[in-house]
Amino acid sequence: MENKNQKSKGLGSIFSAIVIPAALIVSFIIYYKVLGNGSHFQGGNPENNPLPGDYFGVVYKGGFIVPVLMSLLLIVITFSIERFFTISKAKGKGSAVAFVRNIRALLQTNNINEAMAECEKQKGSIGNVVNSVLIKYKQVETETEMSKDQKLVALQKEVEESTALELPALEQNLGVLATISSVATLMGLLGTVLGMIRAFAALANAGSPDSVALANGISEALINTALGIGTAALAIIAYNFFTTRIDKLTYSIDEAGFTIVQSYGANHK
Repeated sequence: MENKNQKSKGLGSIFSAIVIPAALIVSFIIYYKVLGNGSHFQGGNPENNPLPGDYFGVVYKGGFIVPVLMSLLLIVITFSIERFFTISKAKGKGSAVAFVRNIRALLQTNNINEAMAECEKQKGSIGNVVNSVLIKYKQVETETEMSKDQKLVALQKEVEESTALELPALEQNLGVLATISSVATLMGLLGTVLGMIRAFAALANAGSPDSVALANGISEALINTALGIGTAALAIIAYNFFTTRIDKLTYSIDEAGFTIVQSYGANHK
């Protein structure tokens, strides 16, 4: 199981290393080729003001922070989809509660091999942990030099170690979502501040107040705030959703491990 989790962690790292630069490249292409297309601006020139009601042009005028925020949004969406399928797969087949109940019933009759077969059918993190503990269960049964208390400690240690091997694969990339939830807001505010500086500097250089230019400048600056807050909100929702699912899965694993240790204690008095 350790080799399997190391392989899964390695694939996850490669996936992260590909997604982040790919999101940046895609975002800059969209920013310059789509949003920055001359058809969105007066006179067909991106240097001019955007056409009235053309939001593509308005977003483009938000500045170079916009593609960075777009890349963060793409990363959140991509990692959320990836985590959803990974955690759904880790949950395995059928109900976790029913699986634990079935394992408890099989252990009460000391039917270890059938319980291990059920773990293979479950095909999830709970099944992986329980299967590993059941292997240890069979090993300690043959030990003649260990006391009952030592055997129970060995089983409990196996539960903890097996769980510790499963959790990193489940929590992978969640740190990225947590980081983006904070960074996106700050990047949005930075883009807004820079946009406001440019707007007021242009107004000062014009020599006379231009309400249209000022309004355009402020709206362009606020695009960064809107995009940053929206990205951060999505990242927070995704992070909390997945951590809740992982907590439920961890609880089921702990319950299954406790069931095995308790069953061993009851069957070997």
